[in-house]
Amino acid sequence: MSSSKFFNRLIKSVMVLSLTAFSALGFAGDIKPFSQTEFDKLNSEGKGVVLAIHAPWCPTCKAQMPIQSETMAMPVFKDVTMMTIDFDSQKDLLKNFKVTMQSTIISFKGGKEVGRSVGDSTRNGIEALYKKTLN
Repeated sequence: MSSSKFFNRLIKSVMVLSLTAFSALGFAGDIKPFSQTEFDKLNSEGKGVVLAIHAPWCPTCKAQMPIQSETMAMPVFKDVTMMTIDFDSQKDLLKNFKVTMQSTIISFKGGKEVGRSVGDSTRNGIEALYKKTLN
């Protein structure tokens, strides 16, 4: 395995681990890799879902990750699920959700898209987008 492939896999692993660390807390929303079955189930139940589309090489994504983790750890988002999508390896999902750039965040409530941002790495912007899943 080349060192760049190893590095990319290592970064992906660190991303998933860092994003899921806060979900272990009882008051935190879940953070998990995208699953169509789970996405459909949560939407049919009227739950809030946030899709976070990241790439391990993207500096904006790296800036978003800690803010997203901290946001999901807030008690107000305990019933929201954040699902991660890898920009480089999950191209079919990008097409399904009409995503053209990494660092895209999409909020859903009850199966309907209620918000979308691309490249926003501000705490206020990310929290506002997540709050749209609560209405």
